[in-house]
Amino acid sequence: MPLDSSYQETIAYLYGLQKHGIKLGLENSIRLMELMGNPQEKFRTVHIAGTNGKGSTSACLASMLQAAGYRVGLYTSPHLVSFTERIKINGAPIPEAAVVALAQQVRREYSGLAADGAVPGSPTFFEVTTAVAFRYFADQGVDIAVIEVGMGGRLDSTNVITPLVSVITNIDLEHTEFLGTTLERIAAEKAGIVKAGVPLVTGAAQADVIRVIEREAGGKRAPVYRLSRDFQPEHIAPGIEQVFDYRGLQAAYQGLRLSLLGRYQVDNACCALAAVECLRGSGIVVDEPALRQGLAQARWEGRLERVAQRPDIYLDGAHNPASAHRLAEAVRDLKKSYARLVLVIGILGDKDYRGILSELISLADRVVVTKPQYSRALNVEVLAAEIRKLHASVESTESVREAIVRAQGLATDDDLILVTGSLYVVGDARAYFFPDARPARALTGLKG
Repeated sequence: MPLDSSYQETIAYLYGLQKHGIKLGLENSIRLMELMGNPQEKFRTVHIAGTNGKGSTSACLASMLQAAGYRVGLYTSPHLVSFTERIKINGAPIPEAAVVALAQQVRREYSGLAADGAVPGSPTFFEVTTAVAFRYFADQGVDIAVIEVGMGGRLDSTNVITPLVSVITNIDLEHTEFLGTTLERIAAEKAGIVKAGVPLVTGAAQADVIRVIEREAGGKRAPVYRLSRDFQPEHIAPGIEQVFDYRGLQAAYQGLRLSLLGRYQVDNACCALAAVECLRGSGIVVDEPALRQGLAQARWEGRLERVAQRPDIYLDGAHNPASAHRLAEAVRDLKKSYARLVLVIGILGDKDYRGILSELISLADRVVVTKPQYSRALNVEVLAAEIRKLHASVESTESVREAIVRAQGLATDDDLILVTGSLYVVGDARAYFFPDARPARALTGLKG
């Protein structure tokens, strides 16, 4: 069978598992790891949870470790265009052939046990994907892997590892149907990644959240290092390349350069820097030249990513009010260099779209409403009607491609076009701007 056909059939199988929904619990994951030979025990890890900024923090940390000469695995979700983006080693996505072979192995092993009644009928999409990622990292002999939590933490499929360092970037309301309706309950779920004696780095700021995190860490005698108390950025100079100083746990660095845009990305970078400091105690050393190089070279697609010029077009996957607030702060600075802002926006129906709109719409001179190619997308006319309560100049399109073309028609070379509201919208936009990337459209619903 041709590889392309096998790969597409494998992807179809994986996405077919989404009918089993999201199951928070570790029983299946533990059994899958046993079936795959407990690969998570064969490499060192850093575990990263949080509401926003997990991916950016993971990318910064992986880039610094790679610059230091380590072979680095990176497991993130969701993908934007291709499934293979989720599982990388030194920046290179997993080969399609490896996806096919490893997914078939999981399917074969698990199906045998299910037939004997030893396990439930089927694992979920994320459980299988995590097993594939960990087996791939073990087979490829990574020195260390940066593992991003899918959702929550305590019962997330990735929580079968014992990392060298744990990171919780920040806490806000999200996935309340699964994680709880208060910040404290969500914080308790995120803090479930804390392991006995393993240092925890956090960018959380709310007093109630910090109390929950420190209580959980204290019970496990895990030291906690907090942004703004134990480490922090100083003398931040915003721009296309941000420059800042870092005052850390033991080290201090001046004039660090970061290509990720937005003031919040400096905080994410500082969490990654603090994690690097903690890793030294486990023999993972990143010297200053590698640290500087890795941070400057860190990339994270779909987060204030510029994909076109004249007019400049930026993509950002902000999909909840907290991330939209951070995006709005960054865009206010960006707007100073442009004449007008044309906003292209599409949001999923199960998101707090009113909260997202309240953060972004006031920045726009023109708005083009759209929707991604995904079943959970909010109806265009519903979204447009909501925006018209706040803004006079609104147009509607039925696809992201149409919306971008329309926005380009509305904009001059001196204007800024921002495409946002959902990672699914960003995925459609990246497929439009980079058509050679292999599409694998059915994103899992862990994020929006």
